[in-house]
Amino acid sequence: MTATTAAAPPQPIPPDGGPLAEPASPKRRRKLTPYWLLLPGIAWLVVFFAVPMLYQGSTSLQTGSLEEGFKVTWHFSTYWDALVEYRWHFLRSFSYAAVATVLCLAVGYPLAYTIAFKASKRWRNVILVLVIAPFFTSFLIRTLAWKTILSDGGPVVGALDALHVLDVTNLLGLTSGDRVLATPLAVVCGLTYNFLPFMILPLYTSLERIDPRLHEAAGDLYARPFTTFRKVTFPISLPGVVAGTLLTFIPASGDYINAQLLGSPSEQMVGNGIQKQFLNVLDYPTAAALSFILMALILGMVTVYMRKAGTEDLV
Repeated sequence: MTATTAAAPPQPIPPDGGPLAEPASPKRRRKLTPYWLLLPGIAWLVVFFAVPMLYQGSTSLQTGSLEEGFKVTWHFSTYWDALVEYRWHFLRSFSYAAVATVLCLAVGYPLAYTIAFKASKRWRNVILVLVIAPFFTSFLIRTLAWKTILSDGGPVVGALDALHVLDVTNLLGLTSGDRVLATPLAVVCGLTYNFLPFMILPLYTSLERIDPRLHEAAGDLYARPFTTFRKVTFPISLPGVVAGTLLTFIPASGDYINAQLLGSPSEQMVGNGIQKQFLNVLDYPTAAALSFILMALILGMVTVYMRKAGTEDLV
């Protein structure tokens, strides 16, 4: 009895008579899959970030007017002129943002700690919903609400005046007379409220991952609650602190709505200067230069901050 062998299927012959191209192996396709998945995100960044950045960079080096048109003349002195003219705006922006970031951390950390360790699962979800609930309202409306809260003769100003808090803030230069609106304090209050969720959510995420058994182990070693917090809880939650401070400080530095609605011309931030140059003065090169200077300064500060308190050194 002879065994029959199946005939091999005929191989296709390439038209040019050259060797056949080997099909891509599954392993090679798997290696290329992540890059294909990243392609939409990369395309989005190129179209909506890289291209506008190049256009803004070109605009910052132009000279001219809206009537005559703008031409690229590589006028780098625009950067220096913008920095000198708006140096106080930059100083106010970074100082207001820094104070608001510290206040957000002081308010947000206890709240995030309570949500992570003290609240039950049922109330935990309720509190988290309340934290993110302001995001369902327009940023502009939330800021206008603070204008009503801090209005002259309102209950908040009356209570601060009765407690003689305004006397202290007047000495510090945060308020003027018996009013809070159109003062640095009002701008800082608006920044703190509007960016507080950006601080709470990273803190909660970092604290929620801490194993409660670490607290029990610290108690077994006769550590007091404050010592447990200082030696165990806070060091482990530092990545959340770093993320929260960055997510608060960076957008607060470039904000202009709070200074526009809650402050006066003497409390204007660099964002107000950029808006003025773009929309009112129509000096596009100066506005673009201000944008790049702000971005460069924030990038430099964030780099130094991350090197000093980066998450890679916190574990």
